[in-house]
Amino acid sequence: MPLLLPPPRRAATPLLTPTIPHLARLLLSHAPATPPLLLSLLPACPALLTPLLSHLLLSHSPPLPALSLYRRLLALPHFPVPEASLPVLLRLLSRSRRYAHLSFPLLESLPPTHPHLLSTPALAVLLATALSASAPGASFDAAVTCFDSAARVWARAGRAFGAAELNALLRAFCARGRVAEARALFHRYCDAYPPDTRTFNTLLLGFKEAGHAQALDLFYHDAVLRGFVPDAVSYCVRMDAYCKKGRFVDALELLGEMRGRENCKPTLQVFTTLIYGAGIVRDAPRARLLFDEMATWGVTPDRGAHNALMGAYVRARDLPSAVAVMGEMERKGIGLDDVSYNTMLCGFQRVGDLEGIWRVYSKMVSSGFMPRTRTTMLLMKVFCENGRPDLGLELWDYLMGKGCVPHRHALDILVTGLCCKGVVFEAYRCFREMIEMGMAPTERAFRVLEQFLRQTREFGKAEEINQMMKAIQLEGSIL
Repeated sequence: MPLLLPPPRRAATPLLTPTIPHLARLLLSHAPATPPLLLSLLPACPALLTPLLSHLLLSHSPPLPALSLYRRLLALPHFPVPEASLPVLLRLLSRSRRYAHLSFPLLESLPPTHPHLLSTPALAVLLATALSASAPGASFDAAVTCFDSAARVWARAGRAFGAAELNALLRAFCARGRVAEARALFHRYCDAYPPDTRTFNTLLLGFKEAGHAQALDLFYHDAVLRGFVPDAVSYCVRMDAYCKKGRFVDALELLGEMRGRENCKPTLQVFTTLIYGAGIVRDAPRARLLFDEMATWGVTPDRGAHNALMGAYVRARDLPSAVAVMGEMERKGIGLDDVSYNTMLCGFQRVGDLEGIWRVYSKMVSSGFMPRTRTTMLLMKVFCENGRPDLGLELWDYLMGKGCVPHRHALDILVTGLCCKGVVFEAYRCFREMIEMGMAPTERAFRVLEQFLRQTREFGKAEEINQMMKAIQLEGSIL
């Protein structure tokens, strides 16, 4: 009698690791409810939360599903909420006036078990929201009130509140060119929160961003007389101010001054700024010399330095050298970012080289890179204006496949391009996909698509998008 052996065990089916785009699509598709899968997955892997929120921010997703998820996670007793997640969520809320008012109540409602979430980046987003969401005449008082209220919240949680937070307040005003008000706030709070070197550099940066190079020099020399010791950042800010005014020679003089100082050697940021300045005056050979000089000071060029050199070649219309820099980045394993792709695309667009644009676009898609809004808009505009909305449609499907909803103005261009080529159904599909992801298309895209649907006697679809627009507008007014 043969021996009966148990059947061999079947190999376990390997579990697929969910990607961030998959999680984002899952969250948005179940809105307003929070998917139970996320509530069980994120506690097992808290590090996924910040990338998920960043993906939602980058893809212009509605903020309420993210806010609902965040509140549910805060309520979990032992979930370690990452510190970097709150600033991302606050940025997601503040992007629209409709949700900006939810930011500070969220901060005040944080449970006492999460004091680490009260960080300087979170405060910076709150201050920026207070300035942008208030009426022009009331924004100063709104920001000051937010700052004082935050100081009380920090104190209740036992968190330090000092120079770093003061710098965040000054930076919020300087970023909007309101340097005079920033200087007034500096004098108002400098006794309560003693400034540091970064405080003075923040004000220098404010003058630079406002384009007041002469006022920057006056403030700088006055600060030095008061005992301020400039560091590499101080020099870099002044160099950048000179470069943006076309005073590249003056910026080079500051580099010579740094070379002569013992404790203030040129840094990576200094060289990157000067390479950028050489590009502004279209001095590509000087940009290359500065790039090569970094090795003398033991400085390793990063992606930003390579992008600056690439930009200098593009401004000088030396596109072969710019392409060579791109290849050099890939050989070094540095990797390309949105600035890299956008710089090259702009360079080829400027000379009307559509073949070059196609090569850069193909490289971007083959690497799986997700472009930012400005690069998406540039590509969509180039494709549709040159009679290739099919490539624009391919870009749309590529982004949607990664869980990224393109900007609604990109939909404007794509709908118009597809309809003019008679591909009305694909335009209708893209329009519907945006609404299904919780985003409201523009009135312009709606009118163009509705007109072409009626011309092709697709009255049912025309009425359908009409009802969809009314529904999403009604939802927005209720929220």
